[in-house]
Amino acid sequence: MARGDDVALMQREKSKRIGALRGLWPFVRPYRGMVVMAGVALVSTAAISLILPIAVRRVVDGFNNANSTLLDSYFMAALVIATLLAIGSGTRYYLVTRLGERVVADIRKALFDRVIGMSPAFFEKILTGEVLSRLTTDTTLILSVIGSSVSVALRNLLMLLGGIVLMMLTSAKLTGLVLLIVPVVVVPIIVLGRRLRGLSRENQDWIAQSSGNASEALSSVQTVQAFTHERQSEAVFAEVTEKSFTAARKRIGARAVMTVIVIFLVFTGIVGVLWIGARDVRAGDMTSGSLIQFVIYAVLVASSVGALSDITGELQRAAGATERLIEMLHAVDTVQDPAQPKALPRPARGAISFKDVVFHYPTRPEVSALDGVSIEVQSGETIALVGPSGAGKTTIIQLLQRFYDPQSGVIRIDGLDLRDMARADFRRAIALVPQDPVIFAASARENIRFGRPEATDAEVEAAAVAAAADGFLRALPQGYDSYVGERGLMLSGGQKQRIAIARAILRDAPILLLDEATSALDAESEQAVQRAVEKLSETRTTLIVAHRLATVKKADRILVFDQGHIVAQGTHDDLVAEGGLYARLARLQFTDGQVTA
Repeated sequence: MARGDDVALMQREKSKRIGALRGLWPFVRPYRGMVVMAGVALVSTAAISLILPIAVRRVVDGFNNANSTLLDSYFMAALVIATLLAIGSGTRYYLVTRLGERVVADIRKALFDRVIGMSPAFFEKILTGEVLSRLTTDTTLILSVIGSSVSVALRNLLMLLGGIVLMMLTSAKLTGLVLLIVPVVVVPIIVLGRRLRGLSRENQDWIAQSSGNASEALSSVQTVQAFTHERQSEAVFAEVTEKSFTAARKRIGARAVMTVIVIFLVFTGIVGVLWIGARDVRAGDMTSGSLIQFVIYAVLVASSVGALSDITGELQRAAGATERLIEMLHAVDTVQDPAQPKALPRPARGAISFKDVVFHYPTRPEVSALDGVSIEVQSGETIALVGPSGAGKTTIIQLLQRFYDPQSGVIRIDGLDLRDMARADFRRAIALVPQDPVIFAASARENIRFGRPEATDAEVEAAAVAAAADGFLRALPQGYDSYVGERGLMLSGGQKQRIAIARAILRDAPILLLDEATSALDAESEQAVQRAVEKLSETRTTLIVAHRLATVKKADRILVFDQGHIVAQGTHDDLVAEGGLYARLARLQFTDGQVTA
């Protein structure tokens, strides 16, 4: 089920530096005040931590002082410092964690807002599951960085720099020996860090594909089970998941090796330096308290280096996640609203014009879905589009909603080019009943109200009556307020289609698009809905896509499509008398007595 485009997607340029995290700044910038407060708390706790060893030195050296009052004050000072450290640490945690949650919430909203408005061409190149992975997995990584890792990294950086300075003040000799170790530690961090960065991005890409694969299979679980494709689906998912695990294992291994090397080198060097310091104490060149102070600073510096090497891995993973999120946020849609859109007049008349339209789907550029199609639909006219599958009928419906732009030609509503208007503006003038009705995981009432959110309950129920849906809806356990399940799994195909029709009726738009709207209905329901559609069509422009010709016999005009061209047009009787493709289709569907009816 994996797509070639997803494999290509994973070959994107890898993150080259942690600096990719700068892409998060536009989301952090609105909360600069909170950043400043968190920074003050962070610097304060780091400073207090660096003061604590001085207090310890005074306590230790104070044991050699006969003045017990002075010794007590040293202990009291140490307690006050510890209290301030606790309060500062708690404040820092609260601020940075709250900041992280706020920023990630904003990123998720921005990403969803961006993706929900993308044209279908975007989703032809990327699995929905990958989009969900970026909304969840990638943003969770960023949350851990903003809410923890960056704060901890900055704190350890301050501890490292401040510790080195205070080590120097405590003993320049011992500090010089410690600093000799630094290059030995930094080289493995740089070398292994580059390897870790690439593995982190690879791991995230495989996780995204695994999520996309699972989403695709689970959203089509009935089809998977009907064709006993469970084992094959399991095998594909297992393969992708194992590749994700392999990438994670390599990443974990590289990070573990880096941690071992860094910690070993740091603490081995410190032990050697302390051995020299112990000899200086014995020689009287420094006090016991000074050595302990130096030891504490050395431990702080060493732990800071170890923490920074550990956090580097997290920052690199987050850099990869940030790149993926920013990439999607900056994705260029093939369909764009104009900078200064023209407004569709209200109320819209619903006149439709296609002029020499040529269109190829992005994933099938070598095949013409429409080839030089011209159509003029007058306001209030009912037009039927018929023809074999793949002839271009549904493409007309999609282009009229500007899900895609044609390669050439012009499409107009009420004389205005669709490309000159905002999509949301002219789409308000359109009501759609798709071939595969979409039912949301909500109540039946809310599914119908999706057509017009401000509609009253009475208007919702009136639309259901018109769509022949009222009877089965009232028979549900909670009537209109019954939950219908994810994708309407608790409803039959015909019931879902009638809810979709009721939704379109409630929309009350001047243009009505019916794409095989009655294909899942039984004969009785189809007749009831057909009467409703005919009544509805009297006051609006209607385009009907249908394979069942019985549903289009009363249309004002019938356009016959074949291989992206209009090969004939006229009324049902005219086309039957003319012969050709429509007459052949009619003979297949009607008895001889019905052909000329």
